[in-house]
Amino acid sequence: MKCDEIRERMPDVAAGFCELTTEDSNHLASCGGCAAKLKEMRATMALLDEWKTPEPSPYFDVRLQARLREEIAKPRQAGWMHWFRRPVLAAALTVVMGVGIGLYVARTPENPLPPPAPGSAVSDLQTLENNHEMYADFDLLDELEVQQNVVANP
Repeated sequence: MKCDEIRERMPDVAAGFCELTTEDSNHLASCGGCAAKLKEMRATMALLDEWKTPEPSPYFDVRLQARLREEIAKPRQAGWMHWFRRPVLAAALTVVMGVGIGLYVARTPENPLPPPAPGSAVSDLQTLENNHEMYADFDLLDELEVQQNVVANP
């Protein structure tokens, strides 16, 4: 558990933000893994301290300002299609169109579905649903099978 505690504080210790306690120093002396990890972190921090950020080219600001002036001076496109280049307005238009289409569909009468073909699974399910009381009594079904066997085998 002590290794976890020390490894949690290692970046701060390696960067010099806090000092090691006597207990931490004793643990580092006895634990070679933690000592090696701290040494690696200190080497990494030393490399990061030496690193210099690259300077932008001397003409960067001049070119950026020229490009901004060009973009501002461009004529705006006329017509209704330029609205689609603005994402918020395009999203709002999409929502309005969706609501309008939804209201239109909700107001039109629903077309009834054509009746299922006889002998299909849907028609069989509808027959079972309509005649639930008759088919709920299994004794009647058994009698029906017996009657069919008698008629089939005279």
